[in-house]
Amino acid sequence: MFRPVRDARRKCSDSEEFLLPQLVFSPISRFPQLLTQPLSGDITIVSKEGNFELGFFSPGNNGNCYVGIWFRTISKRTVIWVANRDIPVSNASSPELAITMDGNLVLNSLGAPICRELKFRWTTKDVSVITRVILSINGQLQRLTWSNDSEEWITGWYFPAALCDVYSVCGPFGVCRTGSDEQCFCLPGFRPASARSWRLGAWSQGCVRQTDIQCAESNISSGIKESDAFLKITNIKFSQNPVKLKVQSMEGCRSICLSTCSCTAYAHKQDCNIWNIELWDLKQLPNGNTDGSDMYIRLAASDHVVQDSEKKAHHLRLIVLFAVLGSIFMALCALSITVKMFQRTSSRKAFSDNYSLVVYDYSFLRHCTKNFSDRVGQGSFGSVFKGLLPDSKPIAVKKLQGMKQGEKQFHTEVRVLGKIHHNNLVHLIGFCLRGAERMLVYDFMVNRSLDAHLFKDEKILDWNTRFLIILGVAKGLQYLHDECQECIIHCDIKPENVLLDVNFSPKLADFGLAKLMDRHFSRALTTMRGTAGYLAPEWIGGLPITPKADVYSYRMMLFEIISGRRNSELMESGAIRYFPVWAAIRISEGDISEILDPRLSAVNFQELERACKVACWCIQDNEAHRPTMRQIVHILQDIQDVSAAPVPVFLKQLVDGEYISS
Repeated sequence: MFRPVRDARRKCSDSEEFLLPQLVFSPISRFPQLLTQPLSGDITIVSKEGNFELGFFSPGNNGNCYVGIWFRTISKRTVIWVANRDIPVSNASSPELAITMDGNLVLNSLGAPICRELKFRWTTKDVSVITRVILSINGQLQRLTWSNDSEEWITGWYFPAALCDVYSVCGPFGVCRTGSDEQCFCLPGFRPASARSWRLGAWSQGCVRQTDIQCAESNISSGIKESDAFLKITNIKFSQNPVKLKVQSMEGCRSICLSTCSCTAYAHKQDCNIWNIELWDLKQLPNGNTDGSDMYIRLAASDHVVQDSEKKAHHLRLIVLFAVLGSIFMALCALSITVKMFQRTSSRKAFSDNYSLVVYDYSFLRHCTKNFSDRVGQGSFGSVFKGLLPDSKPIAVKKLQGMKQGEKQFHTEVRVLGKIHHNNLVHLIGFCLRGAERMLVYDFMVNRSLDAHLFKDEKILDWNTRFLIILGVAKGLQYLHDECQECIIHCDIKPENVLLDVNFSPKLADFGLAKLMDRHFSRALTTMRGTAGYLAPEWIGGLPITPKADVYSYRMMLFEIISGRRNSELMESGAIRYFPVWAAIRISEGDISEILDPRLSAVNFQELERACKVACWCIQDNEAHRPTMRQIVHILQDIQDVSAAPVPVFLKQLVDGEYISS
């Protein structure tokens, strides 16, 4: 094990010690040259079986140098251990790995020790299997095995197998939803402590209160009425040990918690249980599971979304009493209003096969959209209109054009869409079918489409937002390709089809309008439409279309996000510069800053470099050489390394040089 030297220029805590596995390396005595000269430059050591290699390596072009171990027998360099990950050394400092007189392994820079060795041995009996174990961002151990056939890392198992079994995976005041759709969410009245980490799927920082609670005692003394309230959360499982009090009634338990300023929640099950600290390791059990308990969360009055159950019952009794004792006229008015509301809401009914979609009447949507007067977009498949439901929820109604499917086929495809739920896909609420009319109803995205923020003179998207959009679109496509019951190929990836919500989180649109294909991808798509400039070569060549066509289009959009300009630009000379060719050449020459949007100031160049490498691999002529969307997500999250890609022959042949005459 390497330990950073305490008198080095940078001091490190014990948590920054580094593990050096002795991966079946021969005894050091078999390498007598190491006793007389240090390891430096391109000199490496190969393990006894020839599977591993130890030496210096320099990722990227930033001049940083690291000591590491990588797999020697596979084509793609995969580093499995880095000695000085947090203490890189410069190539100019002549770093060297040496053995001291007392037998310790030392990393020197400019002649001074940076890290020292602590011994630890690990061996494997099955040398034919190339495998590694990583710790995921959420605390799960993940075993990866190299596949020579697909040339990628395949996930073998997770430990714990269920995400919610990781202790406090959602952090303080976060709840892990168990079951098939495992994910974290904040308790009502709380928000993520770090919105950016939360969107990236890193939940360990948990949640914080939206509004500080009030102390009941200070309020009483100052004559202010009690302002805190409690929200009932059902079927919650918790592992924290609460303070147990012998209190018989629920109301007594509530009063004790309310009078204690540090109390954050209480539960009453035989005894009174109260929590005076942050709530950790909460799990929301699925319906039908009776192992959970009811918990009452303390909230400020302004955040109390749901009224106390006792207050609800009291108000209900008052309403019933008023209805019985009220005048006949008021009763008739209430009945009339109820009938009208029933007639309006009856136009929407739950989809018959329990896919949570709503079937809307044409007249109802026409009323919500004010006779389709507010058109907010025009896409490949039709126009989009903004509407407003009776509960003031904004919606987007897409009137499909040129759809030739019959009613049965349309219902079949909508059923598939009803099962698709992902944070980076636009949520389908319902649909309308009347004669030849076909309409889909979606959540409305207040920040419109991505192209409006990239190519128009408005507020500039910073790099953090752009990178989250790049990663979010990749996750959405990965879900469509790999995690749906049937593989869905989008066929029209472009900035106009990436919508942004109030937090500028990306939502991929129009995915449900692509044809559904069998997972063997045996037939070509001949009736689908794409957008010129984003189409893969196989579209032009009439070859079968696979998910790798989406990968190609994703790269074209990726360059536009990075550069803030269209792929084809009209020059002052009247020529057209095809930006992807120029950008690919710049990246291959290591000039990634040349393609960056000049309006950006603060940029994470490690994220930029990964995004540029992904972009170059995505447009390879041979679709087999393009990465999958799962690999792209791993590369962007820095889970998987990737080398530089060659400039595709197809793009070189598409234009003669950098410019096309207009």
